[in-house]
Amino acid sequence: MSKNINIAIDGPAGAGKSTVAKLVAEKLSYIYIDTGAMYRALTLKGLRKETDLENGLELSTLLAQTKIDLRVIEGNQKVFLDGEDVTSEIRSSEVTNNVSFVARQKEVRQEMVKRQKQLAKEGGVVMDGRDIGTHVLPDASLKVFLSASVDKRAERRYKELIENSVEADLETIKSEIALRDKRDTEREVSPLIKAEDAIEINTTSLTIGDVVQQIMSLVKERA
Repeated sequence: MSKNINIAIDGPAGAGKSTVAKLVAEKLSYIYIDTGAMYRALTLKGLRKETDLENGLELSTLLAQTKIDLRVIEGNQKVFLDGEDVTSEIRSSEVTNNVSFVARQKEVRQEMVKRQKQLAKEGGVVMDGRDIGTHVLPDASLKVFLSASVDKRAERRYKELIENSVEADLETIKSEIALRDKRDTEREVSPLIKAEDAIEINTTSLTIGDVVQQIMSLVKERA
């Protein structure tokens, strides 16, 4: 199988993108790039520096002085912000509730997309996010759009937080996910939208294994 194809996986918060993308990358020995983690890392730095998260120019200046690394250590994806491991910290509710403001800034997205395109230049990449198939990798050989009901996505996020010993309230998570969907689909720059040539997989009643299997079948067809 060729190692040169790029795979774009898009979808709303909690649709299972990261988990699925990671597993597909592992099976193919591809590089997994979690673009959401890049925006979360910048959001964390912005919060720490008390930057105005709705000021694109301020955030763009901050990003220019920021190094974000995605590394695989002992089989686990780690996120480093200026050399510091922030893998757990970027999943905090404070970051989760503010990342949409950062992600919708035009200046930030332009630089992030540039960095993401560079990472995918050689091919053999599985990249997940909200605008991968439409903006970051419009020429990807395979584009997948994962969807799921708000209830199911909230349930998954809740379970994930509880398993990581983070206090959580299911109803609050539902509201937060619905709000993020609204922000992500209504933003002016690179809104969350299914690419015309993307294959949609509704994951509501599927297991992670089912979704991975479906994508692997699609990869075989494309490769």
